[in-house]
Amino acid sequence: MLRFRSLGSGSTGNATVVEAVSDGRTSRLLIDCGFALRHLDARLARAGLAAGDIDAIFVTHEHGDHIGCAHALSRRDRIPVWMSEGTWLATGGRDFEGRLKLARDGADIHVGDLVVQPFTVPHDAREPLQLRCTDGARCLGVLTDLGHATPHVLAQLTRLDALLLEFNHDSDMLAASAYPPFLKLRVGGNYGHLSNAAAAAIAHAVHHDGLRHVLAAHLSEQNNRPDIVRRMLADALGAHEDEMLAANAADGSPWLDL
Repeated sequence: MLRFRSLGSGSTGNATVVEAVSDGRTSRLLIDCGFALRHLDARLARAGLAAGDIDAIFVTHEHGDHIGCAHALSRRDRIPVWMSEGTWLATGGRDFEGRLKLARDGADIHVGDLVVQPFTVPHDAREPLQLRCTDGARCLGVLTDLGHATPHVLAQLTRLDALLLEFNHDSDMLAASAYPPFLKLRVGGNYGHLSNAAAAAIAHAVHHDGLRHVLAAHLSEQNNRPDIVRRMLADALGAHEDEMLAANAADGSPWLDL
């Protein structure tokens, strides 16, 4: 069985747990840990977990709302940390006391019964990676923090059972916001974040009968609204708006089983 849960998602922090259960064994991956250590502990506790239950951490890129307490968590609980070489260098090449593992596009990572398949995305970071996670029977795609979907990105999202997908901003709200011009250009640019329309187009492109869950994530608190996201996602999937889920910054999401 494969399941996942957002522990919180937004500009203030992001973290997702992916869990595979097979023959009585449980394998858990924490994707990003963009919170202070005590806050992450509290979020794990609300999910029925402790830091010691995590087998590995994967950091998608160096921005603070994703890397957060990765170093402190790894050091305290002796958890291996995966990230790209570019991400590691962008953080100053910090010492992880032998627990650092370097990831790269197309190279599978094994975390117990989980197989993690990183892939590159266009984002304004040193070497950002997003993920496809599988237990051999079910497959989850994790796609946040990118400005647009390249053919390479879309190729990683075929035949998914679930997708955690960035719906960062409403383009009209961003244009009318108090953000300075340079920040509007950065967020809305090809190496920034996905607009609702761009994310909905991705959801529509990868939709198939076996796609059980699409969890909208990384919503901007200033430039988006959950009701807009749910409506656009429902339209993209040909579903009812009330069935659509959006992770929030405070509570993330419930556990979603595949």
